[in-house]
Amino acid sequence: MLKDIFGQAFEAMRHNGRRTAITIVGMAWGIATVVLLLAYGAGFGRAFETIFAQWGTHMIGVFPGTTSEQAGGTKAGVKVRFQMDDVERIAETVPGITHVSPMLWKQVPVQNDLHTFTWETDGITPELQHIMNVEVDEGRYISADDMQQRNHVAVIGSEAKTKLFSGMYPLGQKIRLNGVSFEVVGVLKAKMQEGDDNINRIVYVPFSTMGDLKDTKYLDGIWMAYHGDHMAVEHALRNQMGAAHGFRPTDKNAMFVANIMSQLSQFRLISLGLQALLLFIGVLTLGIAGIGLMNIMLVSVQQRTREIGVEKALGARKRHILLQFLSEAMVITGVGGLGGIVLAFTVSKLVGGITFYSAIAKNGSAADIYLLISPDIVIVATGVLIVVGVVSGMVPAIQAANLDPIEALRYE
Repeated sequence: MLKDIFGQAFEAMRHNGRRTAITIVGMAWGIATVVLLLAYGAGFGRAFETIFAQWGTHMIGVFPGTTSEQAGGTKAGVKVRFQMDDVERIAETVPGITHVSPMLWKQVPVQNDLHTFTWETDGITPELQHIMNVEVDEGRYISADDMQQRNHVAVIGSEAKTKLFSGMYPLGQKIRLNGVSFEVVGVLKAKMQEGDDNINRIVYVPFSTMGDLKDTKYLDGIWMAYHGDHMAVEHALRNQMGAAHGFRPTDKNAMFVANIMSQLSQFRLISLGLQALLLFIGVLTLGIAGIGLMNIMLVSVQQRTREIGVEKALGARKRHILLQFLSEAMVITGVGGLGGIVLAFTVSKLVGGITFYSAIAKNGSAADIYLLISPDIVIVATGVLIVVGVVSGMVPAIQAANLDPIEALRYE
């Protein structure tokens, strides 16, 4: 039975080939628009994920500030200072912490035999490589042996390598940091860099050796990696540090917290809102194609009124007529949908990447928007297509099914 019904549908479509082709093109354009808009929204969200992923999303940094609330008998305005004891305290008392690294930084003259620059130098521990998702391009990173032996070794950023050595092999070369000699043992892969950001010019040295450049008693910051809920970790962190340093956990100025996942969650909400908006626009576009399908099917019902009367006179029931015209609408929808998805894939391949982050950041091409059509997008678009096709085909089908057979036979 279904074979006969769909056979009739194809026959009717062949009979009105031009009209059917135009309708199929409209449906294909509508579904291609839905798929491409959803792909753009997904690409937009993926771009932000990529920007954050270069640092590692499960990462929190804490930095000392000055109290702005009274705590106990202590007045506001007290400067908070972090020490190495705080690193151990965080590792031992805050649930979910996996790696912790103290950090010191200072702007110092960086020199070799040819060049002199003033760049940021950071004293770090090997754990920072895991925390900040650091990738080494040449050589190695700071090691535990470097920390223990207070080795005068340095790992430099990609831009620092270019400016200092101008294409020469950097490993084993000597540089002077504030007049103190260090050996270059590693070069980091370039990270995305906005404007005059210095991220690729920073020089990293062992925390223990940083004492030759700066007093290491008080820390400039502490970075950590964790697993679990980011807000729960931040809450526990504020409680522990507040109790240790005598400030209220609610005092945001006493300790500044850089919670990367919290920032990413805000961008995810923006991305989700954009995808919802794009889906709405796509559905409207497909809805216009659906209206075109509905009009074509209504014309088809009117032209085939006598045919419907004959079918009813021969014993066809309402559901048979309903299914006949609905199947014709769904065939048109299905062919148009398949063509639209193929069109969307073709366009996405031809377009490739759309300039986004690379317009404002060096090495930012990985965070541009790519029209990547995922199975989820195809499933959502297909679901929307089916709904539009059923709604568009149902109205003409109901009209055809409700025709009075006597009046239909008399129709000229």
